[in-house]
Amino acid sequence: MPRRVRYDHLPTERLNPRSRHLDQLPLPRLLRLMHEEDLAAVRAMRPALPHIARAIQAITHSLRGGGRLFFVGAGTSGRLGVIEAAECPPTFHTPPSLVQALMAGGRPAVFRSREGAEDRAVEVRRLIRRRVRRGDAVVGIAASGVTPFVDAALRAAAHHGARTILLTCNPKTSIPAQVRIAVAVGPEVLSGSTRLKAGTATKLALNMLTLGAMVALGKTYGHLMVDVRPTSRKLRARAVTMLRLLTRCSGATATTTLRASGGQVKVAALMIQQRLSAAHARRRLSLAGGSLRRALHAA
Repeated sequence: MPRRVRYDHLPTERLNPRSRHLDQLPLPRLLRLMHEEDLAAVRAMRPALPHIARAIQAITHSLRGGGRLFFVGAGTSGRLGVIEAAECPPTFHTPPSLVQALMAGGRPAVFRSREGAEDRAVEVRRLIRRRVRRGDAVVGIAASGVTPFVDAALRAAAHHGARTILLTCNPKTSIPAQVRIAVAVGPEVLSGSTRLKAGTATKLALNMLTLGAMVALGKTYGHLMVDVRPTSRKLRARAVTMLRLLTRCSGATATTTLRASGGQVKVAALMIQQRLSAAHARRRLSLAGGSLRRALHAA
């Protein structure tokens, strides 16, 4: 990455001519403008889809091989990575270590901005050296495409044998990565505020990366999140509903079997459908690589 960056030339820093009178717009027009710009961010995702597919394949390859997934970023980009990592255990029953986030400035920066944290390249190199190993997948998130923290992280991750992916809104970035996802959303309504369109596009891409990888790993059945952890009243009700859909059993049977399975929907579905004990259902699921579809249709 060049030593001197012309920040005013970055796509995320340019002035948006449509919002030059932002402070003078009536509220309905301001909201309509924001909505139209958000729609433009969604449309900008389409050209990036082939690159997102390549990234999902790389992530899936890492996770199947015993590797882990890391999201690395600063500011809004880093916080979006934290959210994505935090959502994986309850949604897909993954161990917390499988999907992790490295945030510039550490945990305090998640809740309060720490100016200058994005420039701490030395800090992230140490983090990568301690946490990342060969075979992991590291996704650097840098809306501007010039964040030193992300640049250093991806270079260090590649040095340690990890697969590297960059998610950015700057198609001309020089940050190196094996897979580069560039979503060209253009300038923001509020100039330079990448929590807006860039943040929207980043969240959409992260949704695709995690869901695409988890589908490939057999953590869904059709459109059902069968690896959900039923740790709340709502999630327990969702798990019971899924079991009734999958096996056509009664609510009482679904509730009882879910409890006997230790709260594992896939195990409970096999117990009901194939009349197995919890131990036998777990064994069959393991032989099917964790895929409920394969386990249900195994001879």
